[in-house]
Amino acid sequence: MSMNQTPMSERVHIGFFGKRNAGKSSVMNAVTGQDIAVVSEVRGTTTDPVYKSMELLPLGPVVMMDTPGIDDEGELGALRVKKSYQVLNRTDTAVLVLDGTAGVSREDAALLERIRRKKLPYIIVLNKKDALSDPAVEEQEDRVRAQLDLSEEQLLSVSAADGTGINELKERLACLAQEEGPERYIVRDLIGPSDLVVLVVPIDKAAPKGRLILPQQQTIRDILEADAVSVVVKENELRGTLERLGEKPKLVITDSQAFRKVAEDTPEDILLTSFSILFARYKGNLEEAVRGVAALDTLQDGDTILISEGCTHHRQCDDIGTVKIPRWIREYTGKEIRFETTSGTEFPDELGKYKLVVHCGGCMLNEREMRYRLACARDQGVPMTNYGILIAHTQGILKRSVQVFPEIAKILG
Repeated sequence: MSMNQTPMSERVHIGFFGKRNAGKSSVMNAVTGQDIAVVSEVRGTTTDPVYKSMELLPLGPVVMMDTPGIDDEGELGALRVKKSYQVLNRTDTAVLVLDGTAGVSREDAALLERIRRKKLPYIIVLNKKDALSDPAVEEQEDRVRAQLDLSEEQLLSVSAADGTGINELKERLACLAQEEGPERYIVRDLIGPSDLVVLVVPIDKAAPKGRLILPQQQTIRDILEADAVSVVVKENELRGTLERLGEKPKLVITDSQAFRKVAEDTPEDILLTSFSILFARYKGNLEEAVRGVAALDTLQDGDTILISEGCTHHRQCDDIGTVKIPRWIREYTGKEIRFETTSGTEFPDELGKYKLVVHCGGCMLNEREMRYRLACARDQGVPMTNYGILIAHTQGILKRSVQVFPEIAKILG
């Protein structure tokens, strides 16, 4: 996959934060070489986060994120500040932009404390270097380092106006990006060369016309990387396809919405799982999601469940998150359950009123944001599961659907 085709969820996320008119939009534009964030002398011009996918060599594919000012005022301003903090949850590397002619504010110091608590790599950028003499720049740098307890490498003076220091900022950002951890796979480590994998893909009305949805595309790519063979069918064609194949497939992977029929049509001696379950492992939350689904069996009338999706899309009349899953939960529990939904970057800080969080597979969210959401639930004692695991549990096939992961299957006894 070329860098330009790298999904947003697989890119390093670099967030630009700061007060209104500190110049964070100008600095980000200078780094990207494109005017993608609004720049104005009017304070608070950036009212919503701005995202730009690009290549930052030698690092590779990244997402640059510009945010509203952290000192915005009024009721709308408070909402904008909240959006900035939501962006921080998906940030891999943070850039805190200060007005170099003004120094450190209370808001700057508070945001830096948040960044440090999250253990994010960061750099403090003093913008507007062109407005100061060289001695004044050095004095300001010394003052800010002392105030914020910074090392030499954590502070850089730049001028977005004339480009001074921008190349060095790019180089430091590339070096700041966290070292890659253990390589993660969707399915590649479960199969071998020439293995046959059957993918069951209902035609999803919510997907862009003429295209498969992202988890399906990524899974097919991972199968090809393993030098294995993928066969893609609709749910009504699975039984006949399995009968016609000259060999037994190593694995059947299904869209969660077709789990019941696919389980009925797949012989017991063939491993079966779902895209959602594979992505729960890929994002690092499979074990907790399997444990969390047990909360379904303790629900009472009047309990509230949060259903959260990582993307925004046009809701269909039989939408999985707002229609199907609530219906399946009510049928399974026999209880009168209340449901609330969030989508995109929205995710409540306070989860105490929920008895369970049911999340989508998170294909549009990067690993850091998924870890953040899981940590929010864990810290507040709220169980969290995902679509595929919940569907498999309600249909009595969860244990079978995680047999491909023996260590997870042990949890279910």
